[in-house]
Amino acid sequence: MKNFSNTYIFVFSAVMVTIVAAVLSFASLKLKPIQDNNIRLEQMQNILASVNIESTSKDATEKFRKYIVESYVINSNAEPQQGVDAFSVDLKKEVSKIDEVKLLSDKLVEQKESPFKKFVSGFTKSKQTDKQKITNEIADINNSRKLPVYICNKDDSTYYVFPLRGKGLWGPIWGYISLKADMNTVYGAVFDHKTETPGLGAEIKETWFQKPFQGKKIFEDGRFTSIKVMKGGAPKGDMHAVDAISGGTITSRGVEYMIQDCLSSYLPFFEQQKK
Repeated sequence: MKNFSNTYIFVFSAVMVTIVAAVLSFASLKLKPIQDNNIRLEQMQNILASVNIESTSKDATEKFRKYIVESYVINSNAEPQQGVDAFSVDLKKEVSKIDEVKLLSDKLVEQKESPFKKFVSGFTKSKQTDKQKITNEIADINNSRKLPVYICNKDDSTYYVFPLRGKGLWGPIWGYISLKADMNTVYGAVFDHKTETPGLGAEIKETWFQKPFQGKKIFEDGRFTSIKVMKGGAPKGDMHAVDAISGGTITSRGVEYMIQDCLSSYLPFFEQQKK
């Protein structure tokens, strides 16, 4: 049996590692366009599903071009964001901005409720109070938001599709929800996940859970109520609630919060469209 020196073994290992790394890197570069295209096709299929149009990876592009007549991006003030492709928006990043605004809003409430702050502010010569700074920060975040809107024309009717992203029990959940032109009635919804429990939270991707959202209302007497996902079952005839998944309470609640948080970002847009 031939003995190899430590130097030979070290050099041989280094060369092999370099070759393997180069091969993996090359394969990754070659496969990336295919992976990106598959992600785009899946997005198209989900958007179409939210307006109750079935599609496959083979006909998704054709149907998307036929039914989705327009897409664009706005900020939280319903102002168009020029040069931004709706498909390219990083929803994870955009949803994190909701949490930032919530934290700043809580600070704003603390500023209002603190007698000490009010007392101290009477002696400060600063041009901007803490309240003003926080308000400006919130405005900056809202102005920077990227909120995709997809418009569907189907059977001579117009529907608006909005992407959703939130948190389930074990990881992120996401989906799309479509509204009729009244900006109140849900036309369809589709949800998905990556790591929810099979037979429990994972059921959010099943038709039986998604279909009851159709026809529900997100406003009541002009007030945004969103849609509740109720443990133990929604009251019969309730236009603002659906049944939660038995044994999947946390994921069900995640869907409820996801819809509420994401759609609330579009409120100025809803008002604009109603006018």
